[in-house]
Amino acid sequence: MSTLTPSTSPTLPDTKAATPGGRKPRKGADPERAGWRWATLAWVLTLLFFAPVGWMVLTSLHREVDAATNPPSLFAPVSLDNYLAVFDRGAGVYLLNSLMASVISTVLVLALAVPAAYALSIRPIEKWTDAMFFFLSTKFLPPIAALLPIYLIVKQVGMLDNIYTLVILYTAMNMPIAVWMMQSFLAEIPKEVLEAAQVDGAGFLRTMWSIVTPMISPGLAATALICFIFSWNEFMFAVNLTATVSATAPVFLVGFISSQGLFLAKLCAAATLVSLPVLIAGFAAQDKLVRGLSLGAVK
Repeated sequence: MSTLTPSTSPTLPDTKAATPGGRKPRKGADPERAGWRWATLAWVLTLLFFAPVGWMVLTSLHREVDAATNPPSLFAPVSLDNYLAVFDRGAGVYLLNSLMASVISTVLVLALAVPAAYALSIRPIEKWTDAMFFFLSTKFLPPIAALLPIYLIVKQVGMLDNIYTLVILYTAMNMPIAVWMMQSFLAEIPKEVLEAAQVDGAGFLRTMWSIVTPMISPGLAATALICFIFSWNEFMFAVNLTATVSATAPVFLVGFISSQGLFLAKLCAAATLVSLPVLIAGFAAQDKLVRGLSLGAVK
């Protein structure tokens, strides 16, 4: 009869052994605590960027006397009198002019930039890189250098103080950036999808409308919003080529800075009204805007 001897288990290495020098290994940072830190930093930066906008809105609700105090009166009485005064000065006409010039020029830019980008990406033409450089080179010239020739041409054809003059100029100004953006978006479309559409008998217009357009809708939204913002905020050509009939919203803002003084409260009220269309457009297209601006960033 054999005698059973107790088995000895192998000795496992001590994973908690100290590192050389007698120090314990440093534990990793708590992911939850790190997330709260990043979230707090994001909120602080957001509040810092939003503070001037919030102060502008608050000042627009104060009287001129309270807005001109130093230090500013934070808890002064609020009212909508400044907004009523701004509309009494004809703000609606200027906003309508800006809306017309921005929307029409943005539609024209997209209508021209998409086919051009299609020819430079999906159906590349010969020396398409030279064509892309040509579009980019048109932005090298400072706009102020072209102001005098443009003014003389516009005056010669009798289109001073005409809203369609601004439409043409804004379309030409935004065309290069739109072509570059749309070319990068269209280059991300798989060629197999277009080849399958051709096999199914889809023509060019059917392919563009039913296949290409839905796939690049985020890019279209991002490009349209950027062109709209550039057109809406443009000041130099508007102030030099328009007078009373076709003046835009940025020109209207300058009227509150006169020899009689700075009407700060009314200026803030007018600036708030001018900022609203861009904010509304950005909020309405925020989901497509984020996707459009990140489209093509990761291969």
